[in-house]
Amino acid sequence: MALQRISARNARFQQWQAHLTNRTKRQRAGEFLVQGVRPISQAVERGWPIRTLIFDDGRQPTRWAAHILREVRAEKVAMTPELMAELGGKDDGVPELIVVAELPPDDLARIPVGPRFLGVAFDRPTSPGNIGTIVRSADSFGADGLVVTGHAADAYDPKSVRASTGSLFAVPVVRAPGHREVAAWLAGAREAGHPVTVVGTDEAGTADVADFDLTGPVLLAIGNETSGLSAGWRETCDALVRIPMGGTASSLNAASAASIVLYEAARQRAAAGSPGAASEA
Repeated sequence: MALQRISARNARFQQWQAHLTNRTKRQRAGEFLVQGVRPISQAVERGWPIRTLIFDDGRQPTRWAAHILREVRAEKVAMTPELMAELGGKDDGVPELIVVAELPPDDLARIPVGPRFLGVAFDRPTSPGNIGTIVRSADSFGADGLVVTGHAADAYDPKSVRASTGSLFAVPVVRAPGHREVAAWLAGAREAGHPVTVVGTDEAGTADVADFDLTGPVLLAIGNETSGLSAGWRETCDALVRIPMGGTASSLNAASAASIVLYEAARQRAAAGSPGAASEA
């Protein structure tokens, strides 16, 4: 495949630039942008489908970038530093390399459910940064996947991709219309012999999270940053747990709450000797 060069804001550049802010155009094109050494390296190591590698035509590539450009079988596009800076969408310099990666299907079957299943459902999140942070925590504490439900921010928004620091390519993230679709998926898992307990987090929960058994197959339900879990999700939950708090704060950030509960699940599983339990950091 011949090397292409882009030195003007042509149609292709404008399409990629739109991916930074326009969810509909990302979805229509079936692709999103990735930048940063760790996220790109994770995408490559995990065998994520990569369509295009865009690199800075104004400098010699580092050893890392040269390796990626040499080893990854994808379209190569050389771009002027000025356009790379625009496509980078950040104020901390011109990115050396930008990847155009393929969007995966929103299929709940991508998330494996087994006897030690640990998953997260995020109900109507408004912050893509919170989605990325939860993906990072899910990866850190051994979760099998994240489901984002309802009218929500996009998991493939650049802010989410950046906040995940590459974990987006290690943990399956699936978007679903709502709790009904997730309940149907879990019903299938139950029929296959893997009943899953749905545990929601709420300040009015009936048990402290440390007192609730999280060693079996569990789906943790995290509510919207402002309004918490919807009525439908509350009905779907088998239990609601709370995180004990002191001080004057009335609640925790959704990503912080998810991280705490994921850590508690990993701690319990490690104490019980569950296979696949997260190791100490």
